[in-house]
Amino acid sequence: MNRLFLACSLAAFAACITLDAGASDWPQWRGPARDGHAAAPRFDSLPREPRTLWSLNIGLGQASPVIAGGKVIYLDEQGGQETAHCVNLADGREVWRAPFDQFASWGNAYGAGPRSTPLVDGDRVYVQSCRGEFRCLALADGKTIWRTNFEKDWGASWFGNEGNGKPEARETAARRHGNNGSAIVDGDRIFVPVGSPEKGTLVAFNKKTGEVIWTAGKENTAYSSVMVGTLAGVRQVVHLTADALMGVDAAKGTMLWRLPVKTNAKRNIFTPLISGDTVTVATMSFALTKLKISKDSGGFKAEPEWSNADFKPLLATPVLVGGHLFGMGTGEKKADLMCVDFKTGELKWRQAGFGDYMAVIALGDKLLVQANSGEVLLVRATPEKFDEVGRLQACGVTWSHPAFADGKLVQRDKTKLFALDLSK
Repeated sequence: MNRLFLACSLAAFAACITLDAGASDWPQWRGPARDGHAAAPRFDSLPREPRTLWSLNIGLGQASPVIAGGKVIYLDEQGGQETAHCVNLADGREVWRAPFDQFASWGNAYGAGPRSTPLVDGDRVYVQSCRGEFRCLALADGKTIWRTNFEKDWGASWFGNEGNGKPEARETAARRHGNNGSAIVDGDRIFVPVGSPEKGTLVAFNKKTGEVIWTAGKENTAYSSVMVGTLAGVRQVVHLTADALMGVDAAKGTMLWRLPVKTNAKRNIFTPLISGDTVTVATMSFALTKLKISKDSGGFKAEPEWSNADFKPLLATPVLVGGHLFGMGTGEKKADLMCVDFKTGELKWRQAGFGDYMAVIALGDKLLVQANSGEVLLVRATPEKFDEVGRLQACGVTWSHPAFADGKLVQRDKTKLFALDLSK
């Protein structure tokens, strides 16, 4: 089974994850249920001239903004510090700012600055720096409630660019180029991708106090965010690390199953996509693969249902709409928008012209597709053909995932954070 998995490899998700936030909020990575779906009214077109509600000059970073309770949380670099900001969604007025770690400077094609998307849960917001400082802040004023540090507390050393030549640095992506993977809340716990090969890959904390509940795994992380879902009757934390895809018992921290996943430079970025008893994953090296998770007298098994080698996304995760996956696959110019039958893995269509990144948000029977050029398209979510409804230029070059709530798109590029009203 492992040989088959590695030969064809990897793929997609939809789990029921709930946060204490409004139905129309976008409080975490990839939205309310972490599946790229927005709670939105029917969208039939895009305005030719969207109304800009506000625009702010901001510092370096690629961390995506989030929306909760009429507030926007975003991260950037200010005065040599990675900094969390809270601003009003209505007018962009800053409510508070909270520096929380030293800025990690290094050179790469995507720029420096915070990478990990904040997470809002009730009256708390969780933030994570490139260097591995993780904090729970009060949503009201940004004051620290509890904190942990991946290097000081867990032995997950920060290497940065200067560590590229070290053998141990080559075993991790996150500790060379920034801790990207976002944590996830489930009930009273928060699961954090600490990535320590000595003390734990995943750590479950009490979300309110920071008390350690359990640790699981002894390997490095890559860039992938953590997911939670019920698979084969058991609530599981699913994580794509630098070396494997694994399922961990959410209550006990017991490793239920693990499949090795070897990729170039440990660049596992895809957020596992959970639907029913299946997990879909992909990497830039291996195929999009749908796995069936089952349990028998011998324990849990993860077996491929199908693989599609045409779909090898570099920087993005697709959405599942109406039995089809829509998202970024490989193409002549790095990325095509592609549609794949979720049941069979068959490629239905592909459309070029999206650079090396895209973010896809499901709006009912439509898709809001953002290219890294800052252009935003509205596309019908149909397997028949690529069917564009409208497009607009939202911003400059960006590698961030936008937040979308109540018809308002909040996004950043290299210099600005802004809010557009797309409902009029």
